Amino acid sequence: MINFRTDLALERRDLYKKANNIANEVEGLETQEENVSEDIKITRVKVLNDNGEKAIGKKKGNYITIDIKNLKIASQDDIQKASETLTRELKILIGNLAGEQEPILVVGLGNLYVTPDALGPKVVQEVDITRHLLTYMPDALDKNTRPVSAVSPGVLGTTGIETLEILKGIVENIQPKLLIVIDALASRSIERISNTVQIADTGIIPGAGVGNQRKELTIETLGIPVIAIGVPTVVEAATIAADSLDLFIQKVQKEAKSNEFLNQLQEEDKYEMIKEVLAPEEYNFIVTPKEIDDLIENMKDVIARGINFAIN
Repeated sequence: MINFRTDLALERRDLYKKANNIANEVEGLETQEENVSEDIKITRVKVLNDNGEKAIGKKKGNYITIDIKNLKIASQDDIQKASETLTRELKILIGNLAGEQEPILVVGLGNLYVTPDALGPKVVQEVDITRHLLTYMPDALDKNTRPVSAVSPGVLGTTGIETLEILKGIVENIQPKLLIVIDALASRSIERISNTVQIADTGIIPGAGVGNQRKELTIETLGIPVIAIGVPTVVEAATIAADSLDLFIQKVQKEAKSNEFLNQLQEEDKYEMIKEVLAPEEYNFIVTPKEIDDLIENMKDVIARGINFAIN
């Protein structure tokens, strides 16, 4: 079993193909790509059967990756274009799982006071909430308005309660037809940090990408469909070292034209080799970029706008 150490289905697919020397598609998976613009690309990975599940360790369903370039210097127009792309993909998934006026609960996972983990709570603060208005001020809204509620349940370390336990109680009481869960993810690529959004209709296992796995939030555990929206905000030190070696090798190859040793080194999976060196010394830190504050703010706007236009 491959130690993927990433939450992204697309990265897991690529790692599986590399580890097994597969040139074409992995059996049990289906992949489509779409270039929305020069800066936005969509990759849709569908896990079709048990073979696909076993290969990449993801449940059967749809995993949509939206890559957004240059988000750290994004203008408001760039953020709006990215949110429109998210809205389009999200609307399709929601339409397959809930009716136009059926209630939705938006859940922001994470810790508001730890910036790389604050995405979920920040998005929830920007979501247009309507459930209480429909109850207490029905004349103020259109009669076709969907009931939307939201919550940030915090983290186990500060509440002492598993997120699943909290959400089970809320779902039982307010009876939404669909959950939309936002969380920070882990990636195996530096360039994806806060520049990628993954949408999945299979739910989520919080903390899985960084080895801090909590109880899963899925239709099996909550009794209603769960759409997960995640953004990678951290990578391991081993990933940074491996990516840095790739850049180093490319530079040397460019200057030296040919080198059998370097060619061989570039083809190998350096991540596991580097991790073996770092892990015993507890140096395999989870790392986030210095611009994470700005990146989280931009991505928060992309996701909140995308959700608001998709559900209302």
